[in-house]
Amino acid sequence: MNRNVKIKVLAKEGAALPVYKTAGAAGADVCAFLEADVVIGPNERHLIPTGLFFDIPAGYEVQVRPRSGLALKNGITVFNTPGTIDSDYRGEVKVLLVNFSADPYTVCSGDRIAQLVVAPVTRASWERADAISESERGEAGWGSTGGFTAGRP
Repeated sequence: MNRNVKIKVLAKEGAALPVYKTAGAAGADVCAFLEADVVIGPNERHLIPTGLFFDIPAGYEVQVRPRSGLALKNGITVFNTPGTIDSDYRGEVKVLLVNFSADPYTVCSGDRIAQLVVAPVTRASWERADAISESERGEAGWGSTGGFTAGRP
């Protein structure tokens, strides 16, 4: 199902609209929109502007997710993953990148830095209770479902 998201572009020449690279892609690539290159040092983070402003329909959010190739090849990822752009936010969309590699990484204007996924939002009614139901899992957490050995993920 297609959902229209209106986008205001900061400058006619420069900022690029998000693009789905394949017919089956869930995420649309979004690019940096910079006046000058930004160098992100090892273990540093930087807020990267896109030059885009969204008008997201009520009942939806746009999730900001890492690009897997950027993470694999360069150790660069979105720090607060997934980031959420709420439907009532009208400021410039910026992406918080972090460099987990040992080498500095340069972000240039036009570089694909993240992917955006449009998703429906379900709002809950929060209800105070004196007790909650039992489950088979109970209070077990943090690796209790298997696949975790002390000292190794």
